Amino acid sequence: MLGTLACAGEEPPPDPDAELRRDPLLRASNYAETAPAQFQVTLETSAGTVVIDVHRRWAPLGADRFYSLVRAGYYDDTRVYRVVNGFMAQFGLNGNPYVNQVWKSEFLVDDPVVESNARGRVAFAKGGRHSRTTEVFISYKDNAALDGEGFAPFGEVIEGMDVVDAFYAEYGDGPPRGDGPYQAMAAARGNEYLDADFPELTRIIRATVQVEG
Repeated sequence: MLGTLACAGEEPPPDPDAELRRDPLLRASNYAETAPAQFQVTLETSAGTVVIDVHRRWAPLGADRFYSLVRAGYYDDTRVYRVVNGFMAQFGLNGNPYVNQVWKSEFLVDDPVVESNARGRVAFAKGGRHSRTTEVFISYKDNAALDGEGFAPFGEVIEGMDVVDAFYAEYGDGPPRGDGPYQAMAAARGNEYLDADFPELTRIIRATVQVEG
């Protein structure tokens, strides 16, 4: 009988597609939808519900990426891992470190800054030109100084800003400015690291899209 059956006691050969079947987000190229002109995203968090109104004309590439990631379930069961009182709250690292490894190089070209980073506005975080990937932040104050640095808001909180204000902030910023999570470690180990070392972080239970009409 022809075949490749493993001998008794031997481990079967690894299946290279097994992890992909467990988490389709490992294939980033599948998530590049064009967003509607306007839509809302509801974040169900451990602190309460937040509704973000997204306007594609403000930042088309950013809106498309956020829409695609929310619809894919990327932000489900994630943590608001960086909260700096009087500045901003940041989320967008996946709980699965393999997913973070894939998406860390899925860079977006910068959108022009059309709207200011006022309180409640939502924009992608970035570390330089054309470096946006998956992490977003909500401004706690008028952060107009970020406009000149190329942070382009794509939406704003229209319900639940009091919930955003209540996101757990006692850990502070990440090192060396505070005692919060190491961003690199959070990306490399995902929820395992965050839940073990920073159990009080606000959790995003799920994120969903609603399109009017």
